[in-house]
Amino acid sequence: MKLLERLSFAVLMMLALTLAAPAQEVAAPPPAPVTERQTLDDILARQKGESAARHHRDTDSAAGQAESIGGQLGTLGGASDSDVWEALRFGTADVKVSAGGAPARVVMQDRGMWWLTFREGRLSNWGFFFWIGLVTFLVIFYLLRGRIMVSGGLSGIKVVRFTAIERFAHWMLAGSLMLLGATGLLLLFGRTWFMPYIGKDIYATIAHYSKLVHNNVSWAFMLGLVLVFLFWVHHNVPRRIDLTWFAQGGGIFGNKHPPARKFNAGQKILFWTVILLGASVSASGLSLIFPFEFNLFAPTFATLNDLGVPALLGMDPFPTQLSPQEEMQFAQLWHVIASFGLMALTTAHIYIGTIGMQGAFHAMGSGEVDLNWANDHHKLWVEEMDEKTRRLADKVSPAE
Repeated sequence: MKLLERLSFAVLMMLALTLAAPAQEVAAPPPAPVTERQTLDDILARQKGESAARHHRDTDSAAGQAESIGGQLGTLGGASDSDVWEALRFGTADVKVSAGGAPARVVMQDRGMWWLTFREGRLSNWGFFFWIGLVTFLVIFYLLRGRIMVSGGLSGIKVVRFTAIERFAHWMLAGSLMLLGATGLLLLFGRTWFMPYIGKDIYATIAHYSKLVHNNVSWAFMLGLVLVFLFWVHHNVPRRIDLTWFAQGGGIFGNKHPPARKFNAGQKILFWTVILLGASVSASGLSLIFPFEFNLFAPTFATLNDLGVPALLGMDPFPTQLSPQEEMQFAQLWHVIASFGLMALTTAHIYIGTIGMQGAFHAMGSGEVDLNWANDHHKLWVEEMDEKTRRLADKVSPAE
């Protein structure tokens, strides 16, 4: 009995000492690393094309904390679905495919929204209003200036200006360009302007055949471009006489016609612009017909960056790491921009060749022009032709 009392007393004393002892400090766990996480505002800013910084999620620490129960979290382990989709979106996921190459590894493309918004918004609107503005300007110019008439009237004497093969090349280029322009505008504006009124099924059929026409007529355009270049390049070399043509306003203002050879300075500008834009449209068009085969813009952007072009324009350096889809999107945008430029030039050319100038259409219609028209607009060319005719006559005339 005394032994039990002593044991009870010892236990009570130990409890008393424990309660009376000062509390020991317990070390606080280390603070979790603070990582910046992307917000909804970051995502919306990137979709608008703004240069918002991309903040990566802290997947490493999350995986480390969940390491002991990783087998219970499924195939993703400590990573979440949002982490996987983020990697797919920004092209950092290790995607493996059995066929299709690099294009097939792009599951989700982040910059595609910028391309779609720009294509359906600013690009379409700017191109449309630019063309409408040009047509309006030509109408006003015609009302104020009137038709450019042949001074002294038509003489009735015809001069061969273009041969049959030259006119064939011209009309091949011009006809194919008009078909390409019509079908291209239908594909660009069709969903917005036509489909709501004619329905999806009818528009789908029209768009299908428009694309077939567009792709196949493009070969005629490229052939015509090459033929026109070969036939006329030697006539379109810039010369000192072109400065006189510019100084006198090309005869458009007033009644004085500056002298010119077979092609005046204005026609030379038209020639070289059509050649350069036509070649650019052809290159971008080929990359669209044969997708993912040509990388045009990554090396072009790298060259422009080396030349300092973005800095001169007050812009950030152009991207040089482009996915295959981005190459196609830039090719499509440039194809439309250059095509709008070609259509604008064609519109002005059609105006001058029809209602804008008397006797101009016959140059490409029958190939012959009136002598007085030729003297007005290409006097030096007429003198060259007369000199060649005299030399030929001297060679064939019998010696006395």
